[in-house]
Amino acid sequence: MNPIKVGLLGIGTVGSGVYNVLSRNQSVIKARAGRGIEIAVVADRNVEHARSVVDASTEVIDDAFAVVQRPDIDIVIELIGGYTIAKDLVLQAIENGKHVVTANKALLAVHGTEIFAAAQRKGVMVAFEAAVAGGIPIIKALREGLTANRIEWIAGIINGTTNFILSEMRDKGLDFDVVLKEAQRLGYAEADPTFDIEGVDAAHKVTLMSAIAFGVDVQFDKAYTEGITKLGAADIRYAERLGYRIKLLGITRRTEQGVELRVHPTLVPAKRLIANVEGAMNAVVVNGDAVGTTLYYGKGAGSEPTASAVIADLVDVTRLHTSDPANRVPHLAFQPDAMQKDLAILPIDQVVTSYYLRLRVSDEPGVLARIATILSDLGISIDAMRQAESDQVGGEETNQTDLVILTHECQEAHMNQALTAMQALPSVLQPIVRIRKEELN
Repeated sequence: MNPIKVGLLGIGTVGSGVYNVLSRNQSVIKARAGRGIEIAVVADRNVEHARSVVDASTEVIDDAFAVVQRPDIDIVIELIGGYTIAKDLVLQAIENGKHVVTANKALLAVHGTEIFAAAQRKGVMVAFEAAVAGGIPIIKALREGLTANRIEWIAGIINGTTNFILSEMRDKGLDFDVVLKEAQRLGYAEADPTFDIEGVDAAHKVTLMSAIAFGVDVQFDKAYTEGITKLGAADIRYAERLGYRIKLLGITRRTEQGVELRVHPTLVPAKRLIANVEGAMNAVVVNGDAVGTTLYYGKGAGSEPTASAVIADLVDVTRLHTSDPANRVPHLAFQPDAMQKDLAILPIDQVVTSYYLRLRVSDEPGVLARIATILSDLGISIDAMRQAESDQVGGEETNQTDLVILTHECQEAHMNQALTAMQALPSVLQPIVRIRKEELN
C-alpha cells in the first residue's frame, strides 16, 4: 500500500520534532499504522530553515494555502498556531476533504464548535491529542479509555511554565517576579508570558477536556481564569505549614447545577500525587464513577514529546482514513446529536469550594471574634486557623500579624460577601488574600 501523503504547516519546535520522530521511527510507525506516512510537503515562511530540517526528497514552499489545495495531500498537520490564519487554513483543508491534525489548543478552544461541525459535514477527522498536555495521551484516555464512565471531575497541572515558577517559589522561598525572570532566562517562560502566567493557556486546555468529558460545546469564553501573578512567597510558605501545596489547576466538574470550568491557583493536600508534580511537568487527574481516580503524568511541552502526540494522531487518522465516518470516534467523544446543549457552564459566583484566607490584621483583642462572626453570619464554617507571631510578620516592634484561615465548602458568592465585609474592618490592614482549596479525593 502506498504511503499516506501529509502536508506539514509550520516546522518550528514541534514541526521539526514531528519530522525527525517520523523519520527516525518510520519502520515501527508503518508496522502499527498498516502503511507508511510520508510528509510530502512542508510550508513555512522561513524556507531556508525548513530546508535545513528536512531531507532533499521533501518539498518545501512558503505558501501554506497551496498545501491545503493540493489533491495529493490526504492529511494536513497545522502547527502554525494562533486564531486567524490557522483557522482559515484548517477550514479550507476540511472543505477540501482533508483530515486535520493540530496542536492548536487556542484555535480549538475558541473556534472548535465551528471547526468540528465543518469536519462532521465533510466526513473528515480533526485530531488534537497534542493540544492538551503535550505528550500525555489525555485526549485519547478521555475519548476512548474512559468511555464507560460518567466523568465526575478533572483537575490538571496543564501549564509547565507556571508549575516551574511555583516549584521554584516553594523550593527557594522567592516571590513571583524574581522567579519569573529566572524562568525566562532558562527558557521556561516566553519573553511575553501573559498567556501562561495569567492562566489563559491552561483555560484553553481545560475547555477542551471539559467538552470531551461532559459532552458540551467548547466554551472558552465562559471559563473563569485567574493566574499566579499575585501569589506571594508567604502564602506558599503558610500553605506548606498547613499540609498543602499551591498549584495552578485547570478544574472542570459536573454538578446538578451545571459544569464548573475554571483555572486558578489552588491549595492541594501535599499527600496527593498531583501536589508533588514539580518543575515543568504536567499531570491530569480524572475521576470517573466506575474507575475512580486516575492520574496521567508526563512532559507537557517540548519538541519530541509533543511530536509523539501529533504522530499518534497521524497513525489514528491513517488507520481510519477509509472508514465510514459513522464508525469513527466522535471529535468530542459524544455523538453530535447527543451533545448536552442544555448543560450550562456555571459562573464562578455559583461554584462551591473551600478557601484559604490570609488577613494582615492589627494584633489586638476582638479581631478574631469580628472575623469569625462575619463568616458565621454567611454560613461559612472554619476548618482550621493559624495566627503568626507578630515578630515573624513585621519584626519585634510591630503590632500586626497574619491570620490564616481554612474554610469548609461554601458558595463563592457568599465568600465574596464575607471578603467585602472583612476588608471593611479597620483592623484589616492589607488586601485579603483568597486562594481556593480542593481536596481532590
